[in-house]
Amino acid sequence: MKRIPDKFQTGVVRKKFVGIRLGLTLVEALIIIMILAVLVALLLPGTRRARPATRRMACMNNLKIIAVAIHSYSDTYQSLPPAYTVDENGQRLHSWRTLILPFLDEVSLYETIDLSKPWDDPVNATAFKKTPLVYHCPSQDLPGGYTTYLGLVGEENFFHPNRPRQFAEITDGTSSTVMIFEVAAEDATHWMSPHDISGEYLLHLKEKKSQPHNNGGHITFADGTLRFISYKTSAEIFRALSTIAGDDDIDAGSW
Repeated sequence: MKRIPDKFQTGVVRKKFVGIRLGLTLVEALIIIMILAVLVALLLPGTRRARPATRRMACMNNLKIIAVAIHSYSDTYQSLPPAYTVDENGQRLHSWRTLILPFLDEVSLYETIDLSKPWDDPVNATAFKKTPLVYHCPSQDLPGGYTTYLGLVGEENFFHPNRPRQFAEITDGTSSTVMIFEVAAEDATHWMSPHDISGEYLLHLKEKKSQPHNNGGHITFADGTLRFISYKTSAEIFRALSTIAGDDDIDAGSW
């Protein structure tokens, strides 16, 4: 397999995905599980009236699939995807959500995107109008294309803002470092948008007007595990979970 060229890290991105076929992988198996969960919800009298537990299960499956795709990306390129790519002037072009599309069995969609142009450029209108099912939480009533699955971006967070990060940099432990957080509907963004959240966002969850699910939302850790967490969790816990190398000592039973 080819290693991603250095120029990728400066924002000059290849148009086509290097041919990588995962075969019948865990990603595909999880996609099947997710589809079945969504079908169950749809067969009930209206998705919005389906049991919250059913919708939460479908949401968790989405996040599991995304986590596996990020790990598959890392296995292929020996680094995590950058939070976003940039052009020669530093303008943001594309999100990590776009970069992992081939690992979500979305190669065809990926190849419609001109990675040298911004995500919202007219040339990318075809992809802009589509939403991979895996980026949509069935509990959320959002405009088309919007997602509540945002990555933590910052010098001390999972996605580095300027370069691909190595897993080895996460010295706090991958099982206690937040990778993706399920944000409130009011903070949703288009899935192609190169904008996410920082660790600071987690410190103000008590102020949010809405929550993805009753009492909170899901967090996906760097090792791919998931956990449901209350938005009322203390800022100290969220601060510790958001950093990759804060040398934090967290009692798992306290949150």
